[in-house]
Amino acid sequence: MSKLFSPITIRGEEIPNRVFVAPMCQYSSETEDGRCTGWHTVHYGTRAVGGAGLVMLEASSVSPNGRITPWDLGLWDEGHVAAMVPVVDAIVSNGATPAIQLAHAGRKASHTKPWEGGKMLAASDGGWETIAPSPISFQEDWDVPREMSMDDIGQVIDDFASSAKLAVNAGMKVIELHMAHGYLACEFLSPLSNHREDDYGGSLENRARFPLEVTKAVRNAIPDSMPLFVRVSATEYMDNGWDVDECVEFSRWLKDEGVDLIDCSSGGNSATQTLTPFPGYQVPFSARIRSEAEVTTGAVGLITEAAQAEKILEGGEADVILLARELLRNPYWPIHAQTELDGEAAWPSPYKRVAELRNYPAPPR
Repeated sequence: MSKLFSPITIRGEEIPNRVFVAPMCQYSSETEDGRCTGWHTVHYGTRAVGGAGLVMLEASSVSPNGRITPWDLGLWDEGHVAAMVPVVDAIVSNGATPAIQLAHAGRKASHTKPWEGGKMLAASDGGWETIAPSPISFQEDWDVPREMSMDDIGQVIDDFASSAKLAVNAGMKVIELHMAHGYLACEFLSPLSNHREDDYGGSLENRARFPLEVTKAVRNAIPDSMPLFVRVSATEYMDNGWDVDECVEFSRWLKDEGVDLIDCSSGGNSATQTLTPFPGYQVPFSARIRSEAEVTTGAVGLITEAAQAEKILEGGEADVILLARELLRNPYWPIHAQTELDGEAAWPSPYKRVAELRNYPAPPR
């Protein structure tokens, strides 16, 4: 059996293979109150049918003002749990492990949907005041966020813990904390977006204080057997900004707080970042964090081929592979990948007629 399709046990959870669905925002909570809809049940259920070992729901905000858009998923009351249960059931009944990413967008909150321009929403148009570690806007034409008070910091930490408990109630088996891509926890980590002069700014230890307090609160709120992941931006591609050296140290501290896997992404905290992505461009971050922080890691980013994914795992550069856009294009990628690597794959029974006929002659032109 290929490494990609071998099971992996993380803390108390055995996951059937190492193809994980990366969190991808759908901006499809039609009621604008953060609840799952039929779209989410079909979307996530389909990825489970397609053979992924773990299916992770998109960034779900721990509070209303933590959403990127009014149409983001949320998880701050029992109504969200009730709406999420059918999504979890669709994942579990089709053989995958259900997971969720918990998030707060910080200064990148209160926007329209990406396909509607992604512009900042004024309060008069359904938007809200944004918060951040420091009053620094992400880009010039965005509102300046309000600097968080100590009460704000404490409230957001409590919100994460409360949301984690709700995730458990919804049937989630894995939780990931979003600390990447320029959202709130990432904003605290970066010296470019965090200019605080109190215990939450300045040194690396101080800038990491809020993310680590969130991590500790969530770890204490969930069962000891439940895996906890963290998504990081390993670098922000900016001079004098957050870099891989700091991320390695941060990953060590996360491990000490009970984090089981570091999901290694990058960028997103500066509108002026410059990078040229190429296939597997973030894999070196996963490899270095895995080696130097001695923690389980996931590789993500322009991984599109089965052989490419297998090589990453066999080379010890990551323990799991997270796929995003490739699984939007083809939710059955895992089935095809396993067929390529292992010679056969477990097609769902209603689809077996397709598997049996995959080599049928092409129709006449």
